[in-house]
Amino acid sequence: MSMAVGPNQGIKNEINVTPLVDVVLVLLIIFMVVTPMLQRGKGVVLPKAHKAEGSQDRPDPLIVSVTNDKRVYVEQDFVGNGAALEQRLKREIEANPGKDILLKGDNRLEYSEVRKVMENARKAGAKGIQLGVEEIKTETAKK
Repeated sequence: MSMAVGPNQGIKNEINVTPLVDVVLVLLIIFMVVTPMLQRGKGVVLPKAHKAEGSQDRPDPLIVSVTNDKRVYVEQDFVGNGAALEQRLKREIEANPGKDILLKGDNRLEYSEVRKVMENARKAGAKGIQLGVEEIKTETAKK
């Protein structure tokens, strides 16, 4: 509520929407800034699976992505194949020995391309690699 100034002084029964608009705009800006940070690694089209298993209780894996054009990224950094990838993974594994590796291979790649990255990770000292998949949601409820 607000007070009127002038000859018709008194309380107005109108809602002041300016603070509401301010709050909504601030929330919009926050979501615009945070949303790109939610996806880690490079964007790839993941293969689909009916049941995705893995250690979901273990947070923050190291994301290794292989895009459709056979480019390899560790998190958002392009590293390439072969020795450069192996050295980067070796540094990451030495810095965080218990950290899991999540390999996100594009669905359109041949398996041999993803297998090369897995072999480089093994040479770098990775104990295990999880493969990223997109889980197919099925309706299990009976009507």
